[in-house]
Amino acid sequence: QVPVVESGGGPVQAGGSLNLSCTFSGRSLGMFNVAWFRQAPGKEREFVAWIKWSGWSQHYADSVKGRFTISRDNAKNTATLQMNNLEPDDTAVYYCARDRSFYRQSMVLDADEYDPWGQGTQVTVSS
Repeated sequence: QVPVVESGGGPVQAGGSLNLSCTFSGRSLGMFNVAWFRQAPGKEREFVAWIKWSGWSQHYADSVKGRFTISRDNAKNTATLQMNNLEPDDTAVYYCARDRSFYRQSMVLDADEYDPWGQGTQVTVSS
């Protein structure tokens, strides 16, 4: 069974919207924080958004704040990233990931603290 399945990427024009989704298998997602990262061509992977296991706290990279919204449905073991007002600089492969530790209280940005990872989904924003 694939631990994480991502969906929802694709091409979109600037100003448009996309909704990315991750479905996790295995342990209940409700025990784990979830984050989204992205990697653009020729650039390092960067943090995009984070949501606490309870769903009560979210954090965003400054570059996406006010445009992206992270959410989760623990009953369905899913996490989503709603992306609005997309810009060409948002073009990247987007990855969701689950925290290695359960019930962690604080956000971590170190990608090594996340496992498993989704397979990645390409988002391409044209101007």
